[in-house]
Amino acid sequence: MKIFSAAQMRAADTATIQNNEITSLDLMEHASTQIFNLIHQRLQGAPLPIHVFCGLGNNGGDGLVIARLLSEHGYTVHTYIVNFSENRSKDFLTNYDRLKAISKEWPTQIKCEDDFPQIKSDDLVIDAIFGIGLNRPMTPWVTKLIKHINAARSFTLAVDIPSGLYADRSPDDPQGVIYASITITFQVPKLVFFLAETGQYTQDLEVIDIGLDRTYLQQTPGIAELMAKNEVLPIYKPRHKFAHKGHYGHALIIGGSYGKIGCVTLATEAALRTGSGLATAYVPECAYEILQTALPEAMLITDDADDYITDIEHDIQPTAIGIGIGLGTHKKTKIAFESFLRENKTPLVIDADGINILAMHQELLTLLPENTILTPHSKELERLIGSWNSDFEKLTKAKEFVQKTGIILVIKGANTVILYKDQTYINTTGNPGMATAGSGDVLTGMIVGLMCQGYNPLEAAIFGVYLHGSAGDIAIHEDGYQALLARDIISHIGKSFLELFKTPQPEQAVPNQ
Repeated sequence: MKIFSAAQMRAADTATIQNNEITSLDLMEHASTQIFNLIHQRLQGAPLPIHVFCGLGNNGGDGLVIARLLSEHGYTVHTYIVNFSENRSKDFLTNYDRLKAISKEWPTQIKCEDDFPQIKSDDLVIDAIFGIGLNRPMTPWVTKLIKHINAARSFTLAVDIPSGLYADRSPDDPQGVIYASITITFQVPKLVFFLAETGQYTQDLEVIDIGLDRTYLQQTPGIAELMAKNEVLPIYKPRHKFAHKGHYGHALIIGGSYGKIGCVTLATEAALRTGSGLATAYVPECAYEILQTALPEAMLITDDADDYITDIEHDIQPTAIGIGIGLGTHKKTKIAFESFLRENKTPLVIDADGINILAMHQELLTLLPENTILTPHSKELERLIGSWNSDFEKLTKAKEFVQKTGIILVIKGANTVILYKDQTYINTTGNPGMATAGSGDVLTGMIVGLMCQGYNPLEAAIFGVYLHGSAGDIAIHEDGYQALLARDIISHIGKSFLELFKTPQPEQAVPNQ
């Protein structure tokens, strides 16, 4: 599913009006009616007070339509006009008159802090103040109004985007943004819902199709692509009946140092669990008995040194290599890592200390094969590209790094982001239970395992990240968030494959722990 910018959404509205013989007023009515239908379906006429806060533009117009429809169906509705300007959109004015014509209670004008209404915690709030229309700092008293709404702790529904959020940059005041219980957004999701800095402002998200012009939606490239089941399923490669292990490649996992052998074990097992035909771990001598005991399916090559890797030499021909897991940054290990990069031509995934060494010696980036995959967490990424002041700046700097180096960057997080050339992919699976030691090592092994089976590096990155998160999602239904271990992700990889082909079922609730 594409993610569009605010400018692209406005262009989509224009294309719809021009190409489909529909007025902007009709489009607003249609979109807002769908939101009303969702509210009405869930409330079923419940007699709770509903507070609708409307701005002066088209988002406010949406709010006025919703307020009118709720009133016509017998709900107790209090509508407020957040009067921060003398300007009003044409469609806002039309719907303002339509609401006045049917309502026993005209909208209340809010012009200053003295006009703020009382809101109780068991009331319903509908936020239609700005949506994607916010493009400059809010008037101070409007910021205070948003904080007043948040302080009520009532169930809050935001129309399109929570007010106080920009579509393309960080909020001016992190406390001056509506904390929405649910955001109902139009046609396509927005980038702000998937960045940690801005995604916190909505607990749940629902995307509704409002009938925007199909030709525009299909032909216009988005600013990012959201990767859910329907997007990753076509990537899947079925197995041939007469295949043998040689058809599914040989994974080589290079890493480990004294006290950090578990991560290599996890990565190697993950490569096998994801389908690699063979797997070999290249480790220091101290790992020999550990790995042979913990993972009898894997083969082993040991370095001459006991505690860390000093010289990466082998006589196998791996299909794909993962390196860096638990590697350490000893001086001799750095030299061995550089020598390996100078000789290696095999598709590569670099994680953990491999990334840290690259960050310390960025001249080594020129030695990487094209489309090498790097899988940093936030601190590793900061060492690689420098610090940032916002998630938007982080994305910008990361994209510049990718275009400069020709690598594929997998930025691990709640919604892992994959950057390739000028393309951005955002993953939809995963949960907070996966914030646990070894989770990233498992991901590295999974991506390597997929590359061994003939998935190209971009496919392996996208598919691996999705399956990794899906395995974690399946696992928490059994044990919850806190008890999740990295090896639980591995044990559910098979189920994450099977989940791809299941018919969707009603979503099972997971306790908010």
